[in-house]
Amino acid sequence: MALRSVVYKAEVGIADLDRHYYQDHTLTLARHPSETDERMMVRLLAFVLNASESLEFGKGLSSEDEPALWDRDLTGAVTRWIEVGQPEERAIRKACGRADEVLIYAYGRAVDIWWKQNAKAFAKQDKLAVWLIEAEACAAMVALVERGMKLQCTLQDGELMIAAERDTIQIKPQRLRLD
Repeated sequence: MALRSVVYKAEVGIADLDRHYYQDHTLTLARHPSETDERMMVRLLAFVLNASESLEFGKGLSSEDEPALWDRDLTGAVTRWIEVGQPEERAIRKACGRADEVLIYAYGRAVDIWWKQNAKAFAKQDKLAVWLIEAEACAAMVALVERGMKLQCTLQDGELMIAAERDTIQIKPQRLRLD
């Protein structure tokens, strides 16, 4: 018998002062049995940092043809492809061929090794931006996990403040240079 995804609900209020985007979102996050709380929260973080009316979660772990998140225009063309973790270079090259913009939110223990192995190839992709989420930020986000989350998120000058019922955290994603 296959294990089922665990469903998490998140009510997220976003005030993005950098992009002048102010919106409330009710999100359903299906956490695949092989997905960690850390990865799920980085997906949620990526949503907050790139929020729009058309941004949606992809099949992620269960599909090579869909990213963790994507934004599509009214014709179905992919305008933004977002991956989390440490994706393979081949998959990112393919994503750059399909989307106008590709973002990676990298996190995890071996991210330094992954970056050293892929930075040169990634530098050839002009549609790509890679962001590092520090281990401390990931741990702080995991501490906020509940089956029903209510989060207020404020983004200003590239720094994100997430306020939950029991804690408030600050996260500043670091852009990794592609040169």
